[in-house]
Amino acid sequence: MLILGLDPGTRVVGYGLVEALGSRLRLVAAGVLTAPASDPVEQRLAKIAKGLSGIVLDHRPEVAAVEDVFVRDDPRAALVVGQGRGALLAVLGEHGIPVRSYPPASVKRAVAGNGRAAKEQVSRMVAAILGARGPLGPLDATDALAVAIAHSLWTTSQLLTEKRLTQASPSHGSGGLHWRATRHGKEQS
Repeated sequence: MLILGLDPGTRVVGYGLVEALGSRLRLVAAGVLTAPASDPVEQRLAKIAKGLSGIVLDHRPEVAAVEDVFVRDDPRAALVVGQGRGALLAVLGEHGIPVRSYPPASVKRAVAGNGRAAKEQVSRMVAAILGARGPLGPLDATDALAVAIAHSLWTTSQLLTEKRLTQASPSHGSGGLHWRATRHGKEQS
């Protein structure tokens, strides 16, 4: 599965593509899309959207994992990042790519073991997970790779849980109940 991870913004957007090969992860590409701060927001968003569209056309990811907007002390900053996130979602929707969203603390916890990990710590862990000897680019790019890695880990975990539930489901012969795991819970047959 080819996963596109995105760290949204209106001036800088981190992106990272990771291929999940069973339990192994392979780095495909990572970088940043940028737009000049001096440009009006609508022009910045258009440039970023065009750049993302090019990445999607070049790599054809199967799913996108996007970091949620985090509101702390500055609601205005959250609103601005939300505008950037919306532009990314529109591009992904236009290309028919399913999107999963993850809170920043959950991504950090999945990759670094700590929901409050510093960006530098996340960057080091991303490099270690992907088998890199050094940094994999700007922090925005490694944040995007972290989102893609987290999605892969949660998807693998979910599939393993479903498999265990299916294998452990009781079957009581003819007329008995048989439960099997589905994506949305248990289904009786």
